[in-house]
Amino acid sequence: MTIPGDKAAVEWLVSVAPDPDACRWEWEHNPLGVALLPAGRRWDVLILPGELGQTTLEVLDSLPARPGPVLADFGDTRLGFFVPAGTASRWIGTGVRGAGCGTWIAVPYPGRATGGVRWLVVPDGQGALTDPAVLELAMHEAAARVVGRGGGKP
Repeated sequence: MTIPGDKAAVEWLVSVAPDPDACRWEWEHNPLGVALLPAGRRWDVLILPGELGQTTLEVLDSLPARPGPVLADFGDTRLGFFVPAGTASRWIGTGVRGAGCGTWIAVPYPGRATGGVRWLVVPDGQGALTDPAVLELAMHEAAARVVGRGGGKP
């Protein structure tokens, strides 16, 4: 299944690849449907644990502005929020991992199902990212909800 705007999303994603044509080829031929892309050029990724990440996405979805791209791993044990480049090196938060300059992210082809990592919010192709300040506030709200549901530590 493809989603409108997938072509723009693909072009935006491969623009960070050292070899965009090789990245496209990898997506087309890799049975897992993923390619490795470098973080830290156009975007960083903040990786949250599953329950906190899912609840944070729920909070972001309730806001008027659409969140930036969000990835989930197999089983939704971790969610990755795409934020502006440079954010990961400045982020301080218990249990949150940052992928920035010098790291690589397994990225699925936008709009196609894979057996592992998948898009929860597909890139819009225009470069929209989640504002780190908004993400932080959403995480605080999400942590309160998780604890309020008896989920223990967020």
